Amino acid sequence: MRRLLFIEGLAPILWLIVALSILKLPAWKACPIALIISFVIAWQCFDMQLQDVMTGTLEGALMAIWPILGVIVSAIFAYNLTVHTGGMEKIKDMLSSVSTDKRMLILIIAWGFGAFLECMSGFGTAVAIGASMLVTVGVPPVNAVIACLVSNAAMSSFGSVGLPLTTLAKLTNFDPLQIATYTTLQLGFMVILMPFVMLVAFGGFKCLRGMIPACLIGGLGFCVPSVLGAATMGADLAGIGGAVCAMALLVVYAKKFPIKDPEYEIDDYDENFSITPGEAVRAWLVFLLIFVFLVICSIPAVSAVLKTVVTKVMIYTGPDAAPTSFQWITTPTILFVSAVIAGLVNNATVSDMINVLSRTVKTLIPTFITIITIIATARIMGYSGMTMAIATTTVAATGTFYPFIAPVIGSIGAFITGSATSSCVLLSKLQVDAALAIGMSETAQAWIAAANAAGSCVGKIISPQSIAIGAAAVGAFGVESQIMKFAVKVYLPFVLIMGCVVYFGQSLL
Repeated sequence: MRRLLFIEGLAPILWLIVALSILKLPAWKACPIALIISFVIAWQCFDMQLQDVMTGTLEGALMAIWPILGVIVSAIFAYNLTVHTGGMEKIKDMLSSVSTDKRMLILIIAWGFGAFLECMSGFGTAVAIGASMLVTVGVPPVNAVIACLVSNAAMSSFGSVGLPLTTLAKLTNFDPLQIATYTTLQLGFMVILMPFVMLVAFGGFKCLRGMIPACLIGGLGFCVPSVLGAATMGADLAGIGGAVCAMALLVVYAKKFPIKDPEYEIDDYDENFSITPGEAVRAWLVFLLIFVFLVICSIPAVSAVLKTVVTKVMIYTGPDAAPTSFQWITTPTILFVSAVIAGLVNNATVSDMINVLSRTVKTLIPTFITIITIIATARIMGYSGMTMAIATTTVAATGTFYPFIAPVIGSIGAFITGSATSSCVLLSKLQVDAALAIGMSETAQAWIAAANAAGSCVGKIISPQSIAIGAAAVGAFGVESQIMKFAVKVYLPFVLIMGCVVYFGQSLL
């Protein structure tokens, strides 16, 4: 009986693996079918009342719309508006003027600025923008995509202003600061090593010649501030703070200790590029405003007031139902207001902003379908006991060894969905149920939940969707298998290292 329930409970996940990996269906087509499968199985096989299945689906859909889709729309709108006003082109020129060494620019653009873009918007933005910028400074397209995929993996859990981690904390009812801190600790070793891996991906180990100090500065420059930020301010600012510090330190190092190696010199660059302080501030304004507003809103006194602007609605009708809370003055609001202010300062008209917002929404429709259906699927699987059935069987097979495979499960979720957020939504309950089944303490359960987010970062390296986005951004169609071949070589050792970190790290809690 247990084995049958395990197979039935696993059906939506198995479908997603087959649909995305074998049938090559886009996520927006595969995920609605997964929702239908979970709906029918919960109703027919797990004895869930039809009304409860329907209200559970509705609750998941509404949770997807706000705040998750609110964050996505606002973040991408902010970026698109920056492109529209010419700010992104100025930012690219500013970064490219720091050094004439391609390796240094890979670290500054793909690691520093890429981390900043990922933490601000996520959903492939950093890979697409970073890869296209690297190509403009002379990095071969395939190498540019690989470097950005590797970089993106280190901070995917902080994407869209910490959305994967805040979502994970909400779904598992753990303290967001605790989840953010545990995730940064688990990712620490990988974060420090990734700048080295990026340069090796560019041109082999010889690329590290003279670059070891810069790689260490980039890795530690992100790792240390992100750990401290997670422990004090949460996921919203941890990644952004780490990205800003890493980028600033790399720029300062490149200026103070310029690297001159003819083999990696840029062929064509503007020696006379200049920009006034006012132009620089306007170009970066939306990101500066987001950072400042998030810092202000993280102040306990301010946060306490903002949390009072909330609507609580009883949606789910099943056992142990609790009201669903919608906090209105939160990350999506901050992102959207920052974008509008920056747009006005950069002479964008209201009509311009409406047009940019309209285009943004239209391009994100497949993402809307994916996120809404995947979160609804996860809610049904959790409420019906499907995730518990999977967890119980998995624990029976692995026992106390389960923490080692927790990151592997998270990485599979990111591989399937192409999103750290979706992986956390789909599998976080399963991870916590498994930890509970082997008798782990509440603190250790949070550690395992964080392992899902950390594992999701590793899984992003081999995500077909991420690879496709990067290849499309640089016009390198038909090279996906070549990129995947290298990506797997990075994925395998890191997911094993992550398993060891989670397994042995639990004893330190």
